[in-house]
Amino acid sequence: MAKTIFQVINEKLDGHKESARDALLGGAAQDYAAYKELCGLIRGLETAQREVSDLAKKIMDEDDER
Repeated sequence: MAKTIFQVINEKLDGHKESARDALLGGAAQDYAAYKELCGLIRGLETAQREVSDLAKKIMDEDDER
């Protein structure tokens, strides 16, 4: 079955999140400001994923109503 645009976007966001987590775990944050930046990036990506999931659900529900 073909992937939806929402699945593709979520996979891309997962990849970015994984990269940020790997950087964080690998010690890329040289100071507290860099640490906060990486944490904020991860938080933002998770927010984006929730928004994409909510939008996908809304569209699927609307399609089911037709």
